[in-house]
Amino acid sequence: MPLPVRAETAASPDVVVGSGPDSSSEEDKSVQPGKQEEKDGTLPSVVVNAFPMQLGIDEIITPVVMLRGSDLDDAKAATIGETLANELGIQTTSFGAGVGRPVIRGQEGSRVAVLSNGLSSGDVSNVSQDHAVAIEPFLADQIEVLKGPSTLLYGSGAIGGVVNVVDGRVPQAIPENGLSGRGELRGASADDSGTGMFRLDAGTGGFAIHVDGAKRNANDYSIPGGTLANSFLDTESGAIGASWIGDRGYVGLAVSRYLDNYGNPAEPGDEEEGPVTLKLAQTRYDLKGELTDPMPGFNSLRFSFGHIDYTHTEFEGDEVGTVFNNDGNEGRIELVHNDASGWKGAVGLQFLDRTFEAIGDEAFVPRTTTKGLGLFVLEQKDFGNFGLELGARIDSQSSEPDDGPKRDFNPFSLSAGASYRFTDEWHMTANLDRAERAPAEEELFANGPHLATGAFEIGDADLNEETANQLELGLHFHGDTVEVNLAAYTNRFDDFIYLDDTGDIEDDLPVRQWTQANAKFNGFEGEAKIQLSSGPSGVYLLRVWGDTVNAYLTDGGELPRIAPARAGLDLYWNSDAWRANIGLAHYFKQDDVPDYETETAAFTLVNAHLSYTFNADQRVSWEAFLDATNLGNETARLSTSFIKDVAPLPGRSVALGIRAFF
Repeated sequence: MPLPVRAETAASPDVVVGSGPDSSSEEDKSVQPGKQEEKDGTLPSVVVNAFPMQLGIDEIITPVVMLRGSDLDDAKAATIGETLANELGIQTTSFGAGVGRPVIRGQEGSRVAVLSNGLSSGDVSNVSQDHAVAIEPFLADQIEVLKGPSTLLYGSGAIGGVVNVVDGRVPQAIPENGLSGRGELRGASADDSGTGMFRLDAGTGGFAIHVDGAKRNANDYSIPGGTLANSFLDTESGAIGASWIGDRGYVGLAVSRYLDNYGNPAEPGDEEEGPVTLKLAQTRYDLKGELTDPMPGFNSLRFSFGHIDYTHTEFEGDEVGTVFNNDGNEGRIELVHNDASGWKGAVGLQFLDRTFEAIGDEAFVPRTTTKGLGLFVLEQKDFGNFGLELGARIDSQSSEPDDGPKRDFNPFSLSAGASYRFTDEWHMTANLDRAERAPAEEELFANGPHLATGAFEIGDADLNEETANQLELGLHFHGDTVEVNLAAYTNRFDDFIYLDDTGDIEDDLPVRQWTQANAKFNGFEGEAKIQLSSGPSGVYLLRVWGDTVNAYLTDGGELPRIAPARAGLDLYWNSDAWRANIGLAHYFKQDDVPDYETETAAFTLVNAHLSYTFNADQRVSWEAFLDATNLGNETARLSTSFIKDVAPLPGRSVALGIRAFF
């Protein structure tokens, strides 16, 4: 039995979907009810939607991680960051149960673009660590991560990487047999939580409709030795979408709503003051479509447009403290051209018009209007065993505060990638990127107390564009029973923007200043997967993995909140309807910290999963599952978190649930 290949490698000819060696589990080995099947009986090829040509994952040279199918089901958590936290090179921020944004190779915040079907999530999670991402992981079909500079495709905010959540809310095809769906119910012990979700897709006669919904209720979660006060979480999300689907494409519209209510564990309140809680509400309108053969020389035209109304209110007890509003429009047009002397590629245009404001006690950023327009081109060609990928992008972006002069920026980005196959088993990749990022609103114009992070933040309206120059080398081996993936990278930043703790005090808060200096990020990622045995008792697979990043200022000094090195072991077992795994992830001590930041102790997390799939009839497939996290009940503090010293991760927890597919 060939070893299933993780969906992380570039230019691999035999990739199977999934994030772990159990990629050939029930949902991947056989077509479940409601899953579209090709004429030859196999699953459709895995497509990365974040690329305009919608390439298969085996065609992409850029390092990509994809979660879908049973692997995504096993990894799903309350936040996008936590869902992805066990992937190579990806960790998460943490601000209690309600907040977790991905950290890619040591970079986070404005440098990591979190997308919903290729457009911005539309929230203000990049402004502060206490702000949640307005995306529900339990409703995702697949999650795609582009590691490294992705400004080429998605603008200057993606200098560290892209996380694209695909949810199918705008239908693109008629479901097989006219109807498909899924549902899930689960409960967990650490926070006495309950989570439920459903999804329904139906269509006939060229018309398709989509409906989904999710609800989560979680109390304050337990930690070793007690309970973390004010760490509760309540979330509701849902959408309805419809499309007209014809022979030459489709056009559709979706309306979605996301509501979140959660506590800030750093401010649990006392006898005199109530706890700080946060409520956000987002309404999103998405228009999306595709037309095949739109004009001579081009085989497809894709377009998407999103309008977002977002409000985020922070309460101090029962009183309104600060209100954040973020209203915006964003759109993309992509033209994919026909094969031209072996070259395949696309040209695209992206625009953004967004107004952000903060009102109230914590209005540390003025009302700011940001506008942007970007033009990009991406081309790829295979020369036998050698593959080449080239791209370029130019942007025009402006940020204009109500109380100050407008700043204009013109970021320019270039990328080149190459792959070479030595043999059927061995190949290597190389990626060279030069990417520029325009400063974000809070980096330019912040000036005031930011109570959530416990600081008085000061921006710099004279900040320059930030430039990253990254080189990455990858080596990959894909055998019948062994797979190895290695990657090493170095990223040199000119005018790196970071929040520096000055040591001063203002309004009883430490003063942190947005400033610039040259910086360097060096990192390594590696994993090996070994098929231990395959027989009547099932298939046993072992995964050994690790990642590390070393980030520092070129002229001396450490950067704040850098993710620690990690190493892990995972053992997987599949046997007919059964699937199980147990794994441990060791987080090393993080003592490379700047002044005024505390060191973070090492810890080890042990997690396990067990599931059984059964069919009630020919139409419905059921899966019962049991998940256990932090089995050792370790006190785990993330160095990427502003509030690590007061808010560790949850202690031991057991979740029991059932999901259905039809």
